[in-house]
Amino acid sequence: MITEAKTRPTESQTLYTRTANLWVNVEGTTFAYRDVGPREGAPLVLLNHWGAVLDNFDPRIVDGLAHNRRIIAIDYRGIGASGGTAPLTISEMASDAIALIRTLGFQKVDLLGFSLGGFVAQEIALKAPELVRKLILTGTGPAGGQGIDKVWSVSWLLMLKGLITFRDPKFYLFFTQSANGQKAAHAFLKRLKERKKERDKGPTPSAFLRQLKAITAWGRQMPQDLSLIKTPTLIANGDSDIMVPTVNSTELARRIPNSKLIIYEDAGHGGIFQYHADFVTKALAFLDS
Repeated sequence: MITEAKTRPTESQTLYTRTANLWVNVEGTTFAYRDVGPREGAPLVLLNHWGAVLDNFDPRIVDGLAHNRRIIAIDYRGIGASGGTAPLTISEMASDAIALIRTLGFQKVDLLGFSLGGFVAQEIALKAPELVRKLILTGTGPAGGQGIDKVWSVSWLLMLKGLITFRDPKFYLFFTQSANGQKAAHAFLKRLKERKKERDKGPTPSAFLRQLKAITAWGRQMPQDLSLIKTPTLIANGDSDIMVPTVNSTELARRIPNSKLIIYEDAGHGGIFQYHADFVTKALAFLDS
């Protein structure tokens, strides 16, 4: 059963910041999502980062992609407006996403996973390859990848710095501290505040920590056989990612057979946000190829 907070948007140009919050019941758990863009074609499902909710998707990227693609942005179980308890494994998150996609009635989808979402997207591609048409992995890495299990030791000091300086920690975690990086950080964080009504609620401390445990376990997991991913794959990152070290993107490109790699200069974990216009252009070309 699908219930909606408002009438489903019908105009292909509906801006993400004004898109209705929707809910779908998946095997007894209510998942929150937003649906924007034209109705035809395989939808692009967005899977976001650690602690992220619907309002953490970059509206410039969503609007750019939604110009000619149907976009489904979701909250993970136990995060934001979704019900249930946040899973402790990436595998569970992937199973949730697969069930949600099928409940919405989609036979085939494209996936865009950022950071934690990239872990989930890889797992979906391995668990249900028949469901995935194309795969976009950004700011992410493989199971057992270099430094992934150290994300907390990298993050907590910069989270504290954000608290002390009255800045969102993403200013330090997602961007370089160069003039270009700082300018991009300010612009990105400003974009995340553009939605004024019916904003999603932030993650609870418990859900935040449970997701951290899932990320740490992924970083300590045995490597997977990524040669089994036959789906065409686009991989993107900044050249100075401190959260999921950039070498992991290079490793993904080496191990996934049919993949392309984009590395943005003077950019960190949020390289796709810093270079959002270029990323949207390249992502759309990849999806349409």
